[in-house]
Amino acid sequence: MAQSLVPTKLLVLAVALNAILGQLLLKRALAALGGRDALSNLSRFFFDALKSPWIYSSLAVQAFGYGLWMILISRVKLGVATASVGAGFYVMMPLFAWLAFGESLTYMQWLGILLITVGISCMSLGSA
Repeated sequence: MAQSLVPTKLLVLAVALNAILGQLLLKRALAALGGRDALSNLSRFFFDALKSPWIYSSLAVQAFGYGLWMILISRVKLGVATASVGAGFYVMMPLFAWLAFGESLTYMQWLGILLITVGISCMSLGSA
């Protein structure tokens, strides 16, 4: 079997960025459907969601990410892959949510993200 042209570290980054994009599109879809209030009538919400291009965009991005994920876990241990992608996701998601939606985190929440990232880094380095 030929070695892939995509380095594993780049693949980890691609999976994390893909997950972020999928979630941002899903958040945008929910906003377009009426946000939290739209969920008060679930049957209407699901009917509207079936017609939403934002929902389909999110699903397409996440399906592509699933393919990337399969490639990644074929190369590294599942626990290491999950931790590595998770670290990138937990650090980058708040930044992208701030850029896209103006969301912000408290200092305590950033501290939690830092602690999670340190723990995940230890897990990833421990398998090197």
